[in-house]
Amino acid sequence: MIILLLIAGFISGMTIPVQTSINSRLGLQVKSPYIASAISFLVGTLVLLLVSLLAEPHLASDIGLLSSIPWWMLIGGGFLGVFYLTSNILLLPRLGSALTVVVTLLGQMIMALSIDHFGWFHVPVHELNGPRLIGIGLMLVGVFVIKKY
Repeated sequence: MIILLLIAGFISGMTIPVQTSINSRLGLQVKSPYIASAISFLVGTLVLLLVSLLAEPHLASDIGLLSSIPWWMLIGGGFLGVFYLTSNILLLPRLGSALTVVVTLLGQMIMALSIDHFGWFHVPVHELNGPRLIGIGLMLVGVFVIKKY
């Protein structure tokens, strides 16, 4: 089962440079990275609403639960998604696809290791150790190699 999950994660990761490339081109077409992000999120929102209504028929009766959810959970993911998507749209024409992906991935990994180590957001604690630090170091080397070549 873990192999299937790893494959699914790998395939999911493959969509990021495709999405970034498409959204960057969209930004050029509409002459604004912000409008491109808005279009991307609008389409994504509509798709998610449709999928949610089909996959979660009880959704309408659960809408009252929103008032019990902390504000930072309701707006944090959306705000950070806008920041990430728009940053990628701005970075890709300047850095290229590979460097954009690898530098944002390095940032993701450093933050993920911090979240794991400290157990932020109630995730299970996975302490920072030597092998994990070596992995980050190798990723940092990868950033420089991709930048140079």
